Amino acid sequence: MNSHRLYQILKTFLQYGLDELLPKQALPWYVRLFRHSLFWLRNQHKDKPLALRFRLAIESLGPVFIKFGQMLSTRRDLLPPDFADELAALQDQVLPFDGEQAKQIIIKAMGEEAFNLHFGDFDMTPLASASIAQVHTASFYPDGKAGQGRDVVLKVLRPGISKTILADIKVMAMFAAIVARWLPDGKRLRPKEVVAEYRKTILDELDLMREAANAIQLKRNFEQGRSSDKVLYVPGIYSEYCHKNVLVMERIYGIGVGEIETLHQQQVNMKLLAERGVEVFFTQVFRDSFFHADMHPGNVFVDASSPEDPTWIAIDCGIVGTLNREDKRYLAENFVAFFNRDYRKVAQLHVDSGWVPHETSVDEFEFAIRTVCEPIFNKPLAEISFGQVLVNLFNTARRFNMEVQPQLVLLQKTLLYIEGLGRQLYPQLDLWQTAKPFLETWVKQQMGPKAILTKVRENLPFWNEKLPEMPDLVYDYLKAGKDSQIQQAKLISQLNRQQQQNSQKLLYAVFSGALIISATLLFIEHKSFPALILAGAGAGMALLALKKKPDND
Repeated sequence: MNSHRLYQILKTFLQYGLDELLPKQALPWYVRLFRHSLFWLRNQHKDKPLALRFRLAIESLGPVFIKFGQMLSTRRDLLPPDFADELAALQDQVLPFDGEQAKQIIIKAMGEEAFNLHFGDFDMTPLASASIAQVHTASFYPDGKAGQGRDVVLKVLRPGISKTILADIKVMAMFAAIVARWLPDGKRLRPKEVVAEYRKTILDELDLMREAANAIQLKRNFEQGRSSDKVLYVPGIYSEYCHKNVLVMERIYGIGVGEIETLHQQQVNMKLLAERGVEVFFTQVFRDSFFHADMHPGNVFVDASSPEDPTWIAIDCGIVGTLNREDKRYLAENFVAFFNRDYRKVAQLHVDSGWVPHETSVDEFEFAIRTVCEPIFNKPLAEISFGQVLVNLFNTARRFNMEVQPQLVLLQKTLLYIEGLGRQLYPQLDLWQTAKPFLETWVKQQMGPKAILTKVRENLPFWNEKLPEMPDLVYDYLKAGKDSQIQQAKLISQLNRQQQQNSQKLLYAVFSGALIISATLLFIEHKSFPALILAGAGAGMALLALKKKPDND
């Protein structure tokens, strides 16, 4: 671990007074003494709230900690509201690195000949700069520079970012262990697990080939006639020029979803746009089981070329989420039950899925859920906070020992993003009424007669392939069953014979022991010849018991 970096982090935390997060009464005397010995590292921001100081400290520590703060801001189930709100204010823009250096990284990845042949007008000034990578614009010539050019962007990982990230994560893990041990709520906050989750997420983002594959899959899901191309557009990826640290993607020209005034000036149908945002989310989750899990405003744009028929545009697919069939079904049924205010079913589904212990009282759990959810219905989005509802639900479920479900963490994060976008675009949107028909239709498709026919149709090729083998398979099964019965009969017979032989050996041993004891007593009393005969008979029976061997077939 880099001792200089560790000191820098410790210095930043202390100068922002973050040691106040640790309860003084729980700290051992030597820790308090060590803190007082660092007299030159005093809190320099006493006039600011603790949550603000926490966010400023993370910002000052650089890209890795900023990214961590952004991820942590989505875990409202773990943080106090003021901390979650402050961390949500972290921005993606960070200082860029040199454009010439970015160009050389690209040339090294794809080769100088390929770069000079297919790319031109490379802009040294980055279009955007984020914590892990930055983006440059260029022209792409598929057939060489003599052909027609296309506008593209090239995403380049920051040089040395992997080493920096791994070093900083080690430090984070150390502080997480301290928080878990000394903070009163440390165990519930699960800081070690949060750091482990962050490590996995950010290491996945360091592989731009993974991001390219995710974007291709997401684009394919919303094409091929399976969904209107007016719902979501994903820029094309030029995968043959992508590498682990370089991504080449079609350049899009849209309006940032957070630019509300511009969208209004373009007379965009905000109601339809907001409704399509809900449709995009639920389609990804429940139809495709593959969803963009980083849909913050910096990654979402709007194609307003047809203002009355706007299209969502999604970029940066480095983080995606998936759900298995069972989790997806339970989630859909939970949503529908929520929309129908069937809190009994919600409680029962949590128990059936194993999300809460099976011994949980369904009646008590139902009442607790009703208390949280009933006040929010029949209200427009502007009057409710779905994020706050989620937090209340997490707190309620925690009272009933609900464990954190790792597969649902990204889903919860994406739901919070969707709420924020919907609130910005069209505050009057009724999220419940928009999503309910979609989910009800999906549940019917998954559990009704149509679902059965679909499954039969999907399995027909397999059954058709195996059908000619059925007679042989049936014969082999029956023959195996008959052979098994014969083997079982032989085994039972063998066990019975062995049991009989063991009984005989036991009988010989008992008689042998009795004869030897009798002979011993007779010899002690009379020292007569019959005692020797009895002893000999006992020894003979003992030999018979020892020599008796089980029969083998």
